[in-house]
Amino acid sequence: MKWETKIIRHKGLKRIAVIFAYTEALEQEIRTFEDAHWSSSKRCWHVPFTQENLDLFGMEVPPPRVPNDEGILAVERFSRWMHSKRYSANTIKTYTDALKSFLSHFNEKPFSEINNEDVISYNNDYILANDLSPSFQNQIVNAIKLFFSSCQDTIIEIDKIHRPKRFKLLPNVLSKQEVKQILNAHGNIKHRAMLSLVYSCGLRSSELLSLTPQDIDSKRNLVLVRQAKGNKDRIVPLSPKILELLREYYQFYKPKRYLFEGNGEGKQYDARSLQAVIKFAANKAGIGKPVTLHWLRHSYATHLLESGTDLRYIQELLGHNSSKTTEIYTHVSTKNLQHIRSPFDDL
Repeated sequence: MKWETKIIRHKGLKRIAVIFAYTEALEQEIRTFEDAHWSSSKRCWHVPFTQENLDLFGMEVPPPRVPNDEGILAVERFSRWMHSKRYSANTIKTYTDALKSFLSHFNEKPFSEINNEDVISYNNDYILANDLSPSFQNQIVNAIKLFFSSCQDTIIEIDKIHRPKRFKLLPNVLSKQEVKQILNAHGNIKHRAMLSLVYSCGLRSSELLSLTPQDIDSKRNLVLVRQAKGNKDRIVPLSPKILELLREYYQFYKPKRYLFEGNGEGKQYDARSLQAVIKFAANKAGIGKPVTLHWLRHSYATHLLESGTDLRYIQELLGHNSSKTTEIYTHVSTKNLQHIRSPFDDL
C-alpha cells in the first residue's frame, strides 16, 4: 500500500490523515485532492473527511456512538434545566453536545454508576486519542460538573474532576497599519462598516451580529452591547468617524431589525459569512497571516493599552469578568519593549 490513512482532528474538525514515505510523485498526487493540507505539528498530509474521500481510500467508519435511552433523557432534562436558569443558547448547545459525547462513551453503563475513573478514561481514550484540543476538554469538564452537580443520583465527586493544563498562548495582534489596510480593503460599505465597528469598539462576532439600529446612541456617541457573554449589557464609546460611516451605510441599506442583515429583510447576518469578509480583506490587503475577526478585538485592546488607557477601563470595554483575562494584553504590548536596547547593538 502506497499510503496509510487514519481519522484525526485538526482545529476541531474531523479530517483524514494520509501518511506515506515521501516521493515527489506521491506528494503531487495528494496535492490534487481538494483542500489538502500539510500539518507540520502532525507531520502528515490531511484531506477533508467526506464520503467521497473515504471511498477513495477504502476506509470504513463505524457508526457514531450515541447515549443510551437513559442518557438521552438525561441530556433532555439537562437542556430544560439550563433553559430555566436562562443560560445562553450557545452555552446550552455547547454543554448538551459535550454531555452527549461523554455519555456516548459509556452508553452501556447507567450514569448513576459513572465515577471519576471514567472521566479519566474518557480523557485518555477519546479526547487524547483523537488529538482533541484542551479547550474542547475544558468544555467537557464544564458540562460534566454542571450536569452531575444537578444530578442527585450520582457517585461522582465533582471537586475531583480535573481540568487540562492551560497553554499560555498570547493573543494575535495586528499593527495599526495592518488594521488600516484591512479596513480599507473592502469597497462594499457594509463589509467596511462591520469590520470597522468590530475594531473601533472591540466587539465579539456575536455581539456585532446582534446589534440593532437602536443600539447605536448617536446623541451620546455610545454603542449598547446587549446580553453579551455572561448575559451582561455594557456600553462602549463610538468613534465619530465610525458614526459617519454608519450613517452612510444606513442610508444605503436601511436595515429593519438588525443593524447588519443578511439575505432577506430582518434576518441576522451569517457568522461564517462575516469570517469570509475578514479573510477576503486580509488577502486583498496582502497580509499573509491567518487573520480572524477576533484578531481585531485583540488589536483594539492592545492599541488602547499602548496609548495609555488604564487596564481597568479596558476590562470594562471588553466585558471581561476577571482582570486576569485582560492582563494578557500586557504581554503583547510593545510600548515598553521598544525602548529596550539590545546588547547586540553594542557589539
